[in-house]
Amino acid sequence: MLKELRERKKLTQKELAEKLLISDKTISKWETGKGLPDITLVTPLAEALSISVAELFAGEYAINDNCSANVKKLKFYVCPICGNIITSFGEGDFNCCGVKLPVLTVEEDSPEESPEHIINVEKIEHDFFVHMEHPMTKQHYISFMAYVTSDRYTLVKLYPEQNAECRFMSRGHGIIYAYCNRHGLFKLNV
Repeated sequence: MLKELRERKKLTQKELAEKLLISDKTISKWETGKGLPDITLVTPLAEALSISVAELFAGEYAINDNCSANVKKLKFYVCPICGNIITSFGEGDFNCCGVKLPVLTVEEDSPEESPEHIINVEKIEHDFFVHMEHPMTKQHYISFMAYVTSDRYTLVKLYPEQNAECRFMSRGHGIIYAYCNRHGLFKLNV
């Protein structure tokens, strides 16, 4: 990995060594697995290679697969302890309340199996009125609804004992998401 990153930065072993005030033979040892950087060089090495210290320790670096920044690639994460909602334009590594959060995946229930998870949308003037026939008790409820288009998203937090409904200003084609605290994420293309 070090060699690949060094070459991407168009640096020779000697040039990288000069940045770190060490010998180029030391760089060669690291790249061939015959040695490891001293702990005092970890941060300067990561900076010189334009990666994070965590990526350096993990031995792998992240590549931005979402170069077009299409918001439709939005990912949702929900903390099972506090209910915190985290969104990201692509997959990430998030923790909350000491728990690593998995990315939510869309549930593929058929309407006959779970009619309470059907997302209904009505166009009212310039808005989408989104509603579900879902119970809204403290134990089982829709936690949020979101409307995602290619350039923006709107998220509405819902709470138990209110209706599973909200309005979004229509901004064209997109995806409506609803998250049930027991059964997961559901979606509807609009």
